[in-house]
Amino acid sequence: MARGRYPRERQGGWATRSDLLTLTTPTLDTVHLPADLRRLQPEELRTLADELRQATIHAVSKTGGHLGAGLGVVELTVALHYVYDTPADKLIWDVGHQCYPHKILTGRRDRIETLRQGGGLSGFTKRDESEYDPFGAAHSSTSISAGLGMAVARDLSDGDNHVVAVIGDGAMSAGMAYEALNNAGAMHSRLTVILNDNDMSIAPPVGAMSAYLSRLLSSKQYMGLREFGRGIAERFPKRLERAMEKWEEYARGFVTGGTLFEEMGFYYIGPIDGHNLDHLLPVLKNVRNAKDAGPVLIHVVTQKGKGYDPAEQSADKYHGVAKFDVVTGTQKKGKPNAPAYTKVFGRTLSKLAEADDKIVAITAAMPSGTGVDIFQETHPTRSFDVGIAEQHGVTFAAGLAAEGYKPFAAIYSTFLQRAYDQVVHDVAIQSLPVRFAIDRAGYVGADGQTHCGAFDVAYLSCLPNFIVMAPSDEAELAAMVATQVGIDDRPSAVRYPRGEGVGVEMPEHPAPLEIGKGRIVRQGAKGARGAVAILSLGNRLQDALAAADRLGARGLVTTVADARFVKPLDGDLIRQLAESHDLLMVIEEASIGGFGSHVLDFLARNDLMKGLAVRPMAMPDRFLDQDKPEEQVRLAGLDADAIVATALDALGIDAGDRGNSDDKDAPARA
Repeated sequence: MARGRYPRERQGGWATRSDLLTLTTPTLDTVHLPADLRRLQPEELRTLADELRQATIHAVSKTGGHLGAGLGVVELTVALHYVYDTPADKLIWDVGHQCYPHKILTGRRDRIETLRQGGGLSGFTKRDESEYDPFGAAHSSTSISAGLGMAVARDLSDGDNHVVAVIGDGAMSAGMAYEALNNAGAMHSRLTVILNDNDMSIAPPVGAMSAYLSRLLSSKQYMGLREFGRGIAERFPKRLERAMEKWEEYARGFVTGGTLFEEMGFYYIGPIDGHNLDHLLPVLKNVRNAKDAGPVLIHVVTQKGKGYDPAEQSADKYHGVAKFDVVTGTQKKGKPNAPAYTKVFGRTLSKLAEADDKIVAITAAMPSGTGVDIFQETHPTRSFDVGIAEQHGVTFAAGLAAEGYKPFAAIYSTFLQRAYDQVVHDVAIQSLPVRFAIDRAGYVGADGQTHCGAFDVAYLSCLPNFIVMAPSDEAELAAMVATQVGIDDRPSAVRYPRGEGVGVEMPEHPAPLEIGKGRIVRQGAKGARGAVAILSLGNRLQDALAAADRLGARGLVTTVADARFVKPLDGDLIRQLAESHDLLMVIEEASIGGFGSHVLDFLARNDLMKGLAVRPMAMPDRFLDQDKPEEQVRLAGLDADAIVATALDALGIDAGDRGNSDDKDAPARA
């Protein structure tokens, strides 16, 4: 490839650097909604796709986000909206990180540069954002199940619209996708599933012959002949009927590779070139016009990052990117002030594994997102990526633990929710020492509601036999990982946030913590205006310390404690704080029902609430949209300002009253 040129996928054409610098989209400018797209001539769609690809690149260069997946489905997006009558026909994108071109074509181009920002467009499909998003998604493997539900609802309502679910090959590694295929194949509801094969290479190379076969197999004549043959076969004995069906399935499977899907009850078409509109359009039209085809699976082969050289050359095809320079592809990442929690976990575990050959690491298709890739570099035979299969991953870890190994299951907080039954049944009930490393705990910024780790504290701390920890900084995380290595009689979990640590000095050899013991970070004394104790869990400690400074300026002497453990609860620490302070505040960046609930239960059971004001502070009972993490924390009422305001209100002190330590009218502990 000549330097300074990028493929444009127009026959015989290339995109130059000047094309990338100057966004000129005359055809795309005429398309505001898919109805406008359908007024174009087929030969104009190639130009539209080229312009749509460039518009996507320019938008993501300014906002950051998911790029490679969207670039890979540009032609498919154009073809689907051209052939199907959206939004009456339902188009469901699995995961949703490939939906940026779809958003541009469905009336959101004027807002596309607000992607993943506060008050802007979501980075995923979202029902309340557009009628062209019939189903919201950000976690994978839901599209076929949702599509089947919509198809059955249509049939029950005597409707006639089409339902199309687009699922990537990575999402097909999740069991839920196969459960849905199995269910859909047993029905005769008209449902079209498009398998976007962009990574796994589960099919032979796509060429003219396979494209011809796909057009043939999807043609009205062939599908009509197939139905005619089935009608004839039904007149024969069942054994012969089934034999004829099997012959037809295997004959097509021999040349197309579709036997697996045929066995599940789908009519398989493919593979076809997902970047060739001359191949896509006739196949989609044939399938659309086949009224009695039942469930159909179209196997489309695409290239992630297609049409943008930096993405094509990148190992992850620019799956997720920061803001970047359009011409060079250089991402504009800020210089970190401290190591990211994810890297601290990966490095700590890797180092501990040098001295303990029983340590193994498990991830569910997120090696770099969880730090397992760091572990894998030094311990490749003890690192396992199970794919998007958290349920399997947890029970796989339980099996390893049952045989004396020390598995660390590194899974995002929201992804672990998928495997909750396995956590309960296969791990907790058997008290197996699986170590959970729960990344993305708390607010996650641009990924918004769907990736916010709100519920792990509540859903794990209610389980018998569990140890649950949360570090207040990166050094504490390293110590907690070391602690987990030594826990061999029950499961444990450490939950930590996305992003960088706070900049503390890292220990060369982290020492394990005493199980169930917190620490006093700043000791206050009972003052004339009442004494405040702030008991913080996890990453709220820095705001708690800042709030203590400001309360101290008002004459309120404040103790700050770091809980470290949700379970087992440090009863001695809580008793000490309760008996020597007028106000006990409990802060956590997690949902109600978690740490604060355990503290309140302890106080009530031990008769420690007499004369004590208690204020638990947790996430509000609502989902917050994407925004900067610090803004999400502010909106949730969990920052230093909110802590100060809550303390003053609890003590009956007006926010404007700066007061002094000699205030005789201040409340005191009874």
